[in-house]
Amino acid sequence: MTPEELDEIATIERETTHQFQHRVSVCVGTGCHSAHSEEVKTALEKEVSRQGLENWCQVKGVGCRGLCASGPMVEVDTAARLYQGVTPEDAVEIVETLDTGSVPRLECPTDLPFFTRQTKIVLEHAGRIDPERIEDYIVMGGYTALLKTLTEMTPAEVIEQITTSGLRGRGGGGYPTGLKWRTVAIAAGTQKYIICNGDEGDPGAFMDRSILESDPHRILEGMAIAAYAVGADEGYVYVRAEYPLAIKRLRAAIIQAERNGLLGKNIFGTPFSFHVEIRLGAGAFVCGEETALIASIEGRRGTPRPRPPYPAEFGLWGCPTLINNVETIANIVPIVRNGGAWFAEIGTENSKGTKVFALTGRVNHTGLIEVPMGITLREIVFDIGGGIPDGRKFKAVQTGGPSGGCIPEEYLDMTVDYASLAQVGSIMGSGGMIIMDETSNMVDVARYFMEFCMTESCGKCIPCRVGTVQMHELLCRIAAGQATPHDLELLEELCDLVKQTSLCGLGQSSPNPVLSTLRYFRNEYMDQLAAKPGE
Repeated sequence: MTPEELDEIATIERETTHQFQHRVSVCVGTGCHSAHSEEVKTALEKEVSRQGLENWCQVKGVGCRGLCASGPMVEVDTAARLYQGVTPEDAVEIVETLDTGSVPRLECPTDLPFFTRQTKIVLEHAGRIDPERIEDYIVMGGYTALLKTLTEMTPAEVIEQITTSGLRGRGGGGYPTGLKWRTVAIAAGTQKYIICNGDEGDPGAFMDRSILESDPHRILEGMAIAAYAVGADEGYVYVRAEYPLAIKRLRAAIIQAERNGLLGKNIFGTPFSFHVEIRLGAGAFVCGEETALIASIEGRRGTPRPRPPYPAEFGLWGCPTLINNVETIANIVPIVRNGGAWFAEIGTENSKGTKVFALTGRVNHTGLIEVPMGITLREIVFDIGGGIPDGRKFKAVQTGGPSGGCIPEEYLDMTVDYASLAQVGSIMGSGGMIIMDETSNMVDVARYFMEFCMTESCGKCIPCRVGTVQMHELLCRIAAGQATPHDLELLEELCDLVKQTSLCGLGQSSPNPVLSTLRYFRNEYMDQLAAKPGE
């Protein structure tokens, strides 16, 4: 494809879209999809056809709107009307009121803080484009950042922009992205690889899944830019097989990009070539760890190996390999498009940009949100999330999944950034955020996450394989009122042992939920110790 052809596609798509007086968008992300939004979309299309409005009203599927618990969601663009809980039976009324009014019983206020308090960078296209049409992506400026990269920038200049942006890995570790790219770029070897890590396994987390479902071309474009910057010509997207909708749309996006010459050989007529393949994971949480993921792609059992050497020097099939998670790669296109300095102005001094969170648990507005780094927990829970339902009291927020910690009410005004979360015994993680109210038992919370880590341990190293089992058994005894103060001491000793001696991040971070609940809710542990069996 030539630059002129890319511009021509965008022009044709704009002209086609402008011919419609009304555009009805139906969310077809997993949340709404599971509530039968595809049936809603089909019903709307049939009703538009029945009334002979095909040339006047466009119905299309779009990515996640964010307010997942209120789906299926339908938006009438030109009238800025947003509907929630739509059923196929509502199609007639929606179409009949396109010009004359609205359907009040279905209306979802668009001025909710849930919508107005967010800052969309990664999710800028979600809810606006059809993820299954490359034309929708192109008309929003898609692939122009790749064109700019290949025709106006050297690989070193691309890396410099990423470094200037201050972008850090969004998969949990928070490693500086520019530094990782530079390490791969200067690594010895003629063959290099790019891996997009979509093995999102944290309980309550669905950020990467939603990005892949809502904006798959953004990931392909970001991977291509990264490949050019570090000198790679092959890439893999590693996605867990439990994400069938994301896989389907990603496969379609790869085919569309290849057909249009945006992936493959000599992209935009330049010497740069890049090919992408999908690899499916079997749902092993440990495969989110880089070396375990590499082993899985190579067809081996997904277990981690000691580091160094790091994947940047010795990765896939022994070659230098760049591994970034989905959200990290989704930030690349806007950074190249707008410049690293633009991105660096958002967020805090050491935590730049925005972060996507899956807001779940005991909160009124659950769903997917994107907020600037430095926002407070209180703003997320009580403004964007709408507070705690049923008039109950906030108790804790758990961030970082099984690797994170539980943060109590006293830290609600703490800013959300890498350093602040670490100070209170938690981590940013990939972006899961679970809200708990006064009914939550923190010993049970710690036991749940320990059971998860115990089950997901690959068993390669003894501290994780045996230690998580022993910690889980102790937590079960405490919860049952059968433990002694000595058992509590033993639990703390095991936490330190497993944290210090496990091979990979799964074992090293598995004690975090226990340590944080002991730190802030020790009284609940003590109450359980004092209880008699059956109380």
